[in-house]
Amino acid sequence: MVMRAADNKEIAKDWANLGINDEIVELLQEDFIPSDLTAGRDDLLELGIEKSCIDDILKMLGREQEGEIKLCDIEAKLTESPIPVKIKDELREKLRAVRTKLTEANVDAVLKRVEDEYEKARVEPHEAVGIVAAQSIGEPGTQMTLRTFHYAGVGAIYITLGLPRIIELVDARKKPSTPTMTVKLTKEYAFERRMAEKLASDIEETHVKDKQISKIESSTEDMCVWFSLNRKELERRYINKEEIEEKIRSMDVDIEEVKEGKFKIYPKTKTYHELLKLEEKVSNMLVKGIEGVKRVIVRKSKYGEYLLYTEGSALKKVLKIEGVDPYRTTTNNIAEIAEVLGIEAARSAIIEEMLNTLDEQGLDVDARHVTVIADAMTMEGEVKPIGRHGLAGEKASVLSRAAFEVTVDNLLEAAIHGETDELKGVTENVIVGQPIKLGTGSVELVAK
Repeated sequence: MVMRAADNKEIAKDWANLGINDEIVELLQEDFIPSDLTAGRDDLLELGIEKSCIDDILKMLGREQEGEIKLCDIEAKLTESPIPVKIKDELREKLRAVRTKLTEANVDAVLKRVEDEYEKARVEPHEAVGIVAAQSIGEPGTQMTLRTFHYAGVGAIYITLGLPRIIELVDARKKPSTPTMTVKLTKEYAFERRMAEKLASDIEETHVKDKQISKIESSTEDMCVWFSLNRKELERRYINKEEIEEKIRSMDVDIEEVKEGKFKIYPKTKTYHELLKLEEKVSNMLVKGIEGVKRVIVRKSKYGEYLLYTEGSALKKVLKIEGVDPYRTTTNNIAEIAEVLGIEAARSAIIEEMLNTLDEQGLDVDARHVTVIADAMTMEGEVKPIGRHGLAGEKASVLSRAAFEVTVDNLLEAAIHGETDELKGVTENVIVGQPIKLGTGSVELVAK
C-alpha cells in the first residue's frame, strides 16, 4: 500500500527528527507504510537487511530493544574474532540462548575468555609435536595389560584390545587378529527382530558341512556321496532347499534325489580318491552368506534398535546388502576402510580405534596426540605403518634410520649411495650431541 501525500510529509518530518537516514526515509515512504512492518530484529537480520538499517527501522516503529545485546551485534563480534569456525558455531548457539540476559560487556568478556583459552591450547611455533605425541602415548602404554577382551554386551565375540590392539594399529596390519564389524540397519529393519535375524542369516557364511543343515557321508559301496537336508534348520536360517540343489548341480556332477531332501551325488570318475575329493568339495560349498563372516550376533541397543555384530569382516560386500545402513556400519579393519571408503575415513577410524582402546584401559590421552599419529600415517594417501617398513624407514636422515632398526644395513646402504645427513631432526642431533633445531633450539643468536 502507498501512503497518502499529506501523511507522507508528516511522517517523513518525524523520521528526520529521529535522525533516520534520508535515503531510508525516501525508500520507506515510497513502498509501504510503517504499520506493515511487524518483523522483529532477528527476522530482519535473517532477511539480510543491514545492521544500521535494522536499527533505524526499529527506532522508527518505536520497537527498539533496550538492555539486551542485539543478534546482529553478536554476529558482528563473532565475525571479527580469530577463533575457528567450529568454536564460533558452538558459541553462537549458546549466546543466542541467553541473549536477553546479556549486555555488550558480557559478550566481550565471554569472547575474550574463549580467545585466551584457545590461544593457550594452541601449539607453540617450532614445538616438537611428534616427540610429545610419542611420549604421550608411549608412557601410558607401558601400563596397558596384554590381553584380549570381548565386546561389552556381545557375548562370545572376542576382539583384541589393550597393547596388542595399539601395536596392530600403528603397524597398519592388513588383517587384524580379530576382525569384526558393527552393522547398523535402516529404519525398516532396525526395530523388527525377525527382519534383523533374516538379515543376519544373509550375512553369516553358511556351508553345506554345517552339521545342523545337512548330513554328508561317502559310500564306497555305491561309489557316491549321500547328502540329506535338515528342513527345520533350513527354515530357521531362511534357506531354500532349491538354492542348495542349484549350487550342487552347478558343480558339474551327477545328482539323484532318492526321496524328499535326500540325494546321491556321483563323481565323474568312480575312484576312491575322486569320491573323497567330491565329499570335501560338497562339504565346503557356500550356500548362503558372505565368505569370511563366520558368525553374526543380533543384539538390541539401549535405543531400541537391533544391531548386528560379526566375527570376521567384509565391509564392501556387506554395504551392498539391502537393509544395511551404509552410513553407520563400521569395521575394525583399517586397511578395508581405506580401500572401500577412502583415506580420510581410514584416518578417522585410526583415531577412533586408538582412543577407544586407551579409554577401555582407563587411560586419558589428549585426542590431538592421537590425531598427529593418524595424520603422519595417512598423509601420503595410503595407510603406512610406523616402523622400518613405513615412516621410520622413509626418513631422510641416515642416522635416524640407523638408530631405529637394522643399523649396519642402513649405514652400509647410505655409504654405497653417498648419502648426506643434514642433521635437521631430533634423533640425529641427539646422537651427535648438539641441541635439536626445535623449540628454543630453533632460534640462533648472532653477535655482530
